[in-house]
Formats: sequence, structure tokens, C-alpha cells
Amino acid sequence: MALDHPNEYFEAQEAVCRKNDSIAPRLYEEYGVNKGLRDENGNGVLTGLTNISKIVSSKIENGRKTPCDGELWYRGYRVDRLIGSLGSEEMGFEKIAYLLLMGELPTQGDLAAFSALMGEYRQLPANFTRDVIMKAPSSDIMNSMTRSILTLASYDETAADTSVSNSLRQCVQLISEFPLLAVYGYHAYNYSEKQESMIIHRPDPALSTAENLLRMLRPDQKYTVTEAKVLDTALILHMEHGGGNNSTFTTRVVTSSGSDTYSTVAAAMSSLKGPKHGGANIKVMEMMADIRAHVSDYADKEEIGAYLSKIISKEAFDRKGLIYGMGHAVYSLSDPRERIFKGYVERLAAEKGRERDLLLYQNIEELAPKLIAEKRHIYKGVSPNVDFYSGFVYDMLGIPQELYTAIFAIARIVGWSAHRIEELICMDKIIRPAYMSVMEEKDG
Repeated sequence: MALDHPNEYFEAQEAVCRKNDSIAPRLYEEYGVNKGLRDENGNGVLTGLTNISKIVSSKIENGRKTPCDGELWYRGYRVDRLIGSLGSEEMGFEKIAYLLLMGELPTQGDLAAFSALMGEYRQLPANFTRDVIMKAPSSDIMNSMTRSILTLASYDETAADTSVSNSLRQCVQLISEFPLLAVYGYHAYNYSEKQESMIIHRPDPALSTAENLLRMLRPDQKYTVTEAKVLDTALILHMEHGGGNNSTFTTRVVTSSGSDTYSTVAAAMSSLKGPKHGGANIKVMEMMADIRAHVSDYADKEEIGAYLSKIISKEAFDRKGLIYGMGHAVYSLSDPRERIFKGYVERLAAEKGRERDLLLYQNIEELAPKLIAEKRHIYKGVSPNVDFYSGFVYDMLGIPQELYTAIFAIARIVGWSAHRIEELICMDKIIRPAYMSVMEEKDG
């Protein structure tokens, strides 16, 4: 029987679901179950081993665990030192991608061959842009990319081959194609939904990932060295962040089932697009727009502090009491990615004439941790995370907000790929955690 108002039916059924699907919070404590695979101190439950990366947020001193400045390591190298080893105008995405995938730094010959291969792979099948990307444009670029990823499997004669060599080839190919899927997806949406001009620039195989991103996105294809260098640094810092983040864990779970590369990466994309994971920098930008609307003097710390206090007290912005971009699930004293990135942000702000906006960010960075600690009684340390500045950088680069999470994906697919290869090599069991049933028996 057809229903006249199906939405009303499902709204009514929501109450039924809530009644039957709710689980009393006390049961988690009673059975020793860690919600979200996090213990009562917020530490992740150990679920695997990895050689790919390491996050350091505390050290043992005199037998006691003490918070320390955060460190991020890729394959045994500290990320700040890797980035510091690059030349002032050298793009490092391809070099660090090789390191994460292969487990060792490339020689000059290795890097030349790998970069050339990425340049060769940085193209889509014939008519793919017209027949797939432009056929169903969407403001949700992550959904557009995910659809394209799954469709690309149809063009791969060995899509189902999960051998390490074939999976590695597929991963490198997807890493190379991701900028095209993102930028072309945006231009298709921009043309069909926003009534703007259609722009499809072909990538230059001789250029780096960051350079091609800017080149393909802009109508005039022009960019400065500073712009490319800052974007390249942002991509390196977002490439990988341990095996326990939601999308990387998704990658390992799906890989462990024996699924193919395209399905695995599509699953990771679906995880990353969630606002609790990949959309944090957009929330920072929304918050900053709200602060600008209510603060007249960006140098007046008293005025800024008063409005931040209102946000924390749930009297302003989205009334959730959060200063977005402040704090991290792992880091306490500092996020190493933010520390590295900050210098590049200042350099770009000077080039773009955005020093006034930068001053507002710097004052919030100084004031927010103190106010949060004071009002929330959080004394373990609250510091800005990498998302605090990344949206500001993308804004200065003229990158539309619809692409912010997609750029995160363009970087993070490198980490996903490294974890997929490690999972294929090291594990021979499907990841299958246990859930305890607290169901009430009704027929016994």
C-alpha cells in the first residue's frame, strides 16, 4: 500500500528505533567496553602494529608519563626534519609519498622514476570526465570522487587482483588521479549548479602534485612558488597520521576482508568525509567568519577574549561551546603539524597582504587555550591543531570550501595506500572485533 506521506512515517518510526536501540551508558562501564575504542583517558585501544608512522605526545620521565611537545614520524623520520631537508622551492610530495609507500627514502634515480610514473598516471580514461564526472555533478565533491573511484575499477582489467604488486600499482595510479577527480568534480559542479564557466585544464606531467592542483583549478593556470610550496607542505602534513584514525582504520578493516583497492579507497573516502573526521577545517572557517562579524579590532585581545568566552559558554556561534581548531585527541602541549605549518602560513599571508587576518588567528591561538583551561578546568594542555590554520591557507590560495575535505583526501590517500600494502603483507586474518549483546530475550 502506497503511503501519502512517507517522511512522516519514518519520522514516527525514529522514536521506535530510539526506544529499541538505546543502550544504557552504565553498561559500557559494567562490561568494560571502551566506546569508540577509546579508554576513559581518551587513549586508543591497541588494535594493531605498524611500521609506517608514529605519533608522540608524551614521554616517560622518572617512571611517570609526562606530556611533551608533539612529534610525528614517517617511516623512522621526524616530519619536521623531512620538510626542513627540502629546498626552499623544492616540492616534496612525491618524495615523501615514496617514503611512506616503500618504507625508505628514494635515491635521486628512484625519485625521478617514481615522479615520472606519477606524471604518466596523472590522466583519466578516454571520455571519463565527460561520461562520469560531468554526468552527475554534485556540491559534495567527496561523493563525486568516491563514485569516480568505484567507476575507475571498470577500466582496470585486473581490478580484483589483490596481489601486493598490483595493489601498489593501483594505489600509485589513484594517488596520481585524485587531484583530477577533485578539481574536475568541482568544475563540473561550478558549471552546472553555480552557472559559472566550465574549465578543464590538462595536468602537466612534469609538475608536482601541488603545482598541478593550482594549475588545474585556476582559469589562468598561474601560481607563485610560495603558493605551491605552502600547498605542498600542507599535503605532506596531511598524508599520514597513524593507523588509528577513522579512515585509515577503515582502510585496514576493508583490506583485511580481501576486498579490492578501489572498494577499499572508496570506503576510506566515505569515512573521511564525515564531519567528525575530515571536515574540521571548514568548521574553523565558519567560526572565524562569525568572530569577524562580532569583533571590530583584531589587535584588541580584550575584545577577542570576551567573544571567545561567549563561544565557550555556548552563548555564541553554534552554541556547542567549542573553539574549533583547538585541542586534539592525542596531542596536548602542541600539534607538530601546526608548529611546522605556521611558518609557511606567515609567509603566504605576507605575500597575499593578509597580515590583519593573520593577527586575528595569532591572538586567538594565544588566548583560546588559556580560556578553555580556565572555563573547562582542562589542565592537561590545549593547543591549536593543524586544522586551525589549514582553512585559512586554502582561503588565501583561492581554493573553494567545497574542495577542503577533498584536498585532505588527495594527501591522505598516500597513508591509506601504505597501510593497505602493510595489511596485505603482514595480516592473514579478517579484522573482526567483538560486540557483547545486551539484548532482552522476549520469547523464552
